[in-house]
Amino acid sequence: MTNQRPFSDDEVERYARHLVLREIGGPGQQRLKAARILIVGMGGLGNPAALYLAAAGIGGLVVADPDKVEISNLQRQVLFSSADRGRSKVDAGLRRLTDLNPHVETQALRLAVNAGNAATLVEGFDLVLDGTDDFATRLAVSDACVAAGVPLVSGAIGRWTGQVAVFPGRPCYRCLVPDVPPEVETCQAVGVVGALAGVIGSMMALEAVKLITGAGDPVVGRLLIYDALAAETRTVRITPDPACPACGADQPGGV
Repeated sequence: MTNQRPFSDDEVERYARHLVLREIGGPGQQRLKAARILIVGMGGLGNPAALYLAAAGIGGLVVADPDKVEISNLQRQVLFSSADRGRSKVDAGLRRLTDLNPHVETQALRLAVNAGNAATLVEGFDLVLDGTDDFATRLAVSDACVAAGVPLVSGAIGRWTGQVAVFPGRPCYRCLVPDVPPEVETCQAVGVVGALAGVIGSMMALEAVKLITGAGDPVVGRLLIYDALAAETRTVRITPDPACPACGADQPGGV
């Protein structure tokens, strides 16, 4: 993220509220413009995260998801409209993102990210956001990010509760969730309030902006938990696992 590209008049006006922020300013906005981000999952979390990152002026935004838009998605996936039903999520999403900010270079990957392709996909990115809804994908993305040295912003929601964490490499997501849990509740089975996806997805975008610009204190090594019913948040420290098979002391890059 070192290449300096001058802002057009449109960009200066578009990012005016960032440019006057002491914590971002011109240098921070340049870092946003130079950054390349991969968003894995264009569902309830990927939608608002992509919208706010595109609006923020991220230079390159790549989104990966194999699914098509279904009518049941529209309760929480605000990037899509009823007319998008049956269309590829990434194709429909990129159209909206380009309409929002034509200065952002976007790319759609109509594929599922898994242990077989995650390592190749995350290479070359400055940051990865994972908003998927299954543990196997989350672990595969985390392991790939650890191996490539790419920071990961992870989010999850269910019912009325959401969580966000930033994993710089150590600790990693596998330190928090060592393996796929034997019993997993899905949003399809237990439900989720739609607006919660907007809250957590926006938090993911905010943490990404902080990481890229160097503003504030990202939730590195911490799990931020939001209880929407109680309107309360709490933060839990994530301890590195010395025996973690991804980032442990005996692994490449481990300490």
